Amino acid sequence: MSAYAPLHAECAALGTRLFTVTVQDLALNVARRAYTSHPVEYPVSGTKPLTRDGWYDHCITGQTTFVANTAPEFAKYFFDHELITSLGLGSCINIPLVENGTVLGTINLLAEEQHFTAEKLAAYHALVAKHHAALAAEMAKG
Repeated sequence: MSAYAPLHAECAALGTRLFTVTVQDLALNVARRAYTSHPVEYPVSGTKPLTRDGWYDHCITGQTTFVANTAPEFAKYFFDHELITSLGLGSCINIPLVENGTVLGTINLLAEEQHFTAEKLAAYHALVAKHHAALAAEMAKG
């Protein structure tokens, strides 16, 4: 079983409807999807270039969680925003997993609009912290 599956199950219990994990390769300037709850729409395959934009500045450089509770907030950063909204999803968070000062990857959670309240953010952060060691070990594999 993947190290990502237990976190996925716990996040789903809190209301996450789409769960993916991307692993960053800053040397190659790409992100690779390593896990997905929706393999048809978001398969685990290939890479995508890391775009140096506001999302990157916030999540990768700043190493802080990106929160967008409405589609317009994430549409400017996500090329696939139409697919996201077609799935009935209107909010997202991207939690960077930081190990030794480096972002190894991001935990990407999507749900209905306005899902990510302060209380739910705290709960999701606690879950990621609980699984940090296993997630970091899995992401370090590449």
